Amino acid sequence: MAKKPAKKSTSFLQKPNLSGFDRVFDNFRKDMEKSFFSFPRIEIPSFPNLQETTCDVIDEGKQLRVKMNVPGVTKKDVNLNVTDNSLEISAEHKEESEEKKKNYLRKERSQVSYYRTLPLPDKINSGKTKAKLSDGVLEVTLPKSKPTSVQKKRSIKVQ
Repeated sequence: MAKKPAKKSTSFLQKPNLSGFDRVFDNFRKDMEKSFFSFPRIEIPSFPNLQETTCDVIDEGKQLRVKMNVPGVTKKDVNLNVTDNSLEISAEHKEESEEKKKNYLRKERSQVSYYRTLPLPDKINSGKTKAKLSDGVLEVTLPKSKPTSVQKKRSIKVQ
């Protein structure tokens, strides 16, 4: 009796036998991938990074107080526009650094932007609006045209 040749088991981790043409094409693909990954990385310029930021609107009866996180900006970078029923806050900060050495020049640029328009629940007196920036938190005080009473809090038990 002649012995049957043993079957080779192929698991999904092993590569199946490739024909000569498939092997050449596979090697060509691998060589192309290696050559592209060996190039230095180049950053493509993009639009400024527009940050989402948290914002609190607090009704204090006689005035509204708005707190907004704007890290990385200074007073001169912030723009406020106030109408009777809305507040527009925008801020943009750009930085550039340059380092020159004997054999190279390194430049870095960064930019951060914030923008938010808030509809206000009550009409305000825009002429008396005040703003303060400290430790990356912008606080805007907006006096109301007609003060409202502060509602009393009532505790409710959760069952």
